[in-house]
Amino acid sequence: MKIRIGLVVALIYFGSSASVRAAFEITPAVQSELDKMKNMVSDWAMGAVVVKAVKDQNNKGPIPDMDNAKWKTIRRTDDVVKEFQSNPAGQYLKGKVASSNGAFTEAFLSAARGEKVAFMEKTTSYIHRGQPKFDVPYGSSKAWQGSPEFDESAQTYQIQISVPVLDGRKAIGALVVGVNLTHVAGSFRSQWRRQ
Repeated sequence: MKIRIGLVVALIYFGSSASVRAAFEITPAVQSELDKMKNMVSDWAMGAVVVKAVKDQNNKGPIPDMDNAKWKTIRRTDDVVKEFQSNPAGQYLKGKVASSNGAFTEAFLSAARGEKVAFMEKTTSYIHRGQPKFDVPYGSSKAWQGSPEFDESAQTYQIQISVPVLDGRKAIGALVVGVNLTHVAGSFRSQWRRQ
């Protein structure tokens, strides 16, 4: 396992995303760490501010005439983007990621139609419906885990995980976070140094 994790760190700094995807093996130890992170993010998704924000957005629906193509033309400094960052749920997510000591690179919240509710930084897409990161937690009320990749919006190598936002037992939205691969690899290097 030491060799694989070391290889991942080297690829993170020097390799392509395809190389990382091919070389990064989700070992039982790595998966155990990711499962702990899923549980932590599930707790975030139960926060009153998150549930309220998703319920409110579900009552409003997506921004009229906004699609992913139009979203890409909106600047990060636009008031529409700033509102997603500055609303209570956006501030909540920002605080959670900031307190993670680098474990998480991004967080965004989607409502029932896959449209954004809140985020730390502008996401690549406005609507994530039709993508597993939204469809799995929203459709099955179960967590989803992606593959290692370079994330354009977060500008880092990561694995995205997502969990449902629940109202009782019913999924009403999804919370997606990026797990920093460098952090995961670093935590294993720290463990080896102590042994």
